Amino acid sequence: MTKNNLLETLKGFTEDTVKDLILPVQRQKEDKEPPMPRAPEVHILGLVDISASKKKAPYVFHQVITAKDWWVPGRSRPDSQATVRTVAAVYNLNNQEGQLAILELFERMRIALLEQGVIGGQFKLDYEAGVEYLIYPDNIPPFYAGEMVTVWKLPPVEREVKYGKQGDSNIKSGGPGAHSGRCPESGRHYGQKE
Repeated sequence: MTKNNLLETLKGFTEDTVKDLILPVQRQKEDKEPPMPRAPEVHILGLVDISASKKKAPYVFHQVITAKDWWVPGRSRPDSQATVRTVAAVYNLNNQEGQLAILELFERMRIALLEQGVIGGQFKLDYEAGVEYLIYPDNIPPFYAGEMVTVWKLPPVEREVKYGKQGDSNIKSGGPGAHSGRCPESGRHYGQKE
């Protein structure tokens, strides 16, 4: 569920970031008039109809490609992260303008992510992992695409049973035979002479 929340949050963040980046749209056979330029549509997990990817440009989509949980010694909960792949595509009949448009799209996202650092109040960009993007070198005009990879630190998962705390589990702290140091019958400290 957390990774779905990350993608939905990233979608809203991206929509806000690129809302004023108005780009050309390819005219389709069924269009009676030329389509109006618009901001990129933002999706999660890819496009519904991948065969229509050229018709949908401009667009952006986010998808989780890897996720990892690990325990740090001495901590009661794991650390978690997810790697997100962001794919974007634009359309432009002018080769130079098309290349500049895809670059501008990724630059807006990169700068906004680096400035914000945390989105949705719970997902933190991993600055050590960096933000990396690639404009595909084999783009064939009039379509230009690329992808960005970001790593996100996720909110911690809390255990339902906290081991080692009395009242929270059936495990006594201090190991086998743990006690208060007093004999239950006499009330004296163990090892104390009568």
